[in-house]
Amino acid sequence: MRALIYEGPKEMNVREVEAPIAGEDEVVIQVAYSGICGSELSGYLGKNSLRKPPMIFGHEFSGTIASMGSRVEASGAWAIGQRVTANPLVTCGHCDRCASGRQQLCVSRKLLSAALPGSNAEYVKIPAAFVYAVPDGMTLQQAALAEPTACAVRVAELAAAKPTDKVLILGMGPIGLLALQAVLQYGVSDVIAVDMNEDRLAIARRLGAKHVICPAGVDTLEEVKRLTGGSGVNIAIDAVGAGLTRKQCVLACATGGRVVFTGLHEEESALPINIAIRSEITMTGSFAYSAINFRTALQWLEEGRIGLDEGVIEAPLSEGAKWFETLLGSPGHVSKVLLVPGGAS
Repeated sequence: MRALIYEGPKEMNVREVEAPIAGEDEVVIQVAYSGICGSELSGYLGKNSLRKPPMIFGHEFSGTIASMGSRVEASGAWAIGQRVTANPLVTCGHCDRCASGRQQLCVSRKLLSAALPGSNAEYVKIPAAFVYAVPDGMTLQQAALAEPTACAVRVAELAAAKPTDKVLILGMGPIGLLALQAVLQYGVSDVIAVDMNEDRLAIARRLGAKHVICPAGVDTLEEVKRLTGGSGVNIAIDAVGAGLTRKQCVLACATGGRVVFTGLHEEESALPINIAIRSEITMTGSFAYSAINFRTALQWLEEGRIGLDEGVIEAPLSEGAKWFETLLGSPGHVSKVLLVPGGAS
């Protein structure tokens, strides 16, 4: 099969590799769409310790079942040709964290595109326990957004916003745009969106952001203070993962505020800890999602409560490396790139 192989920093090529074969409890999915994730951009640059060459990236995907293992077939739960997506975070299912519904913290977790071959290929395999049927009213393009949507659902869950809260979101990439919509599901009406990209800010405004800030023209923190009457926000979400944006989240909070860090761009950052202590600011990381978060994401996508209708680009697998470069450089109006390996549509 054809696969897009990460072979070293800024080096990605389409190669012919052996197609995966399903084990007894696995299914092989013919990939229709495979999204490029922000965490893979840092991996492409050689700055992600989890992604070592050679590796097939891709963990946001949808497609159709091409084959299945003997036990999966005997169960009768799945059919060849069935439209599916999958939770790419493969966990053990029996440790304390899995048993308590915090599967994303499983110490044995293995992510497609990091520990396991990913979906930037014609076929990908995964244990059947992590496969989800695509609802009849949902397109495969929408289903490929289930994974990043689940990340946003988890962010909003940890933010625990109340309708009266003022929320700041730094970074209007796919996760930021989806987190914006997820927070709105909690009844919030006052969201400030920040990004250097004016096109993405325009999308954010159309999706429900009350205010937008482009740091190229104003000081982000000063503008946040102005928009909140000097008090700051109740919740700040960092969907970038840079030292600057993480620091800005803490400084933008009102006393007693909450910060949710979800961006993974930089490994380490200096934070104003004394300010956080004196203001009793709660800081938490948001990693991936639980199984219930993934189910919620699919439900919200099906109901039209969340999604990315603007700026979604479909591109052939052969253009994958070019789109990694574009997303790192000047993404313009692009909110999500879905690679099309040649699978079912």
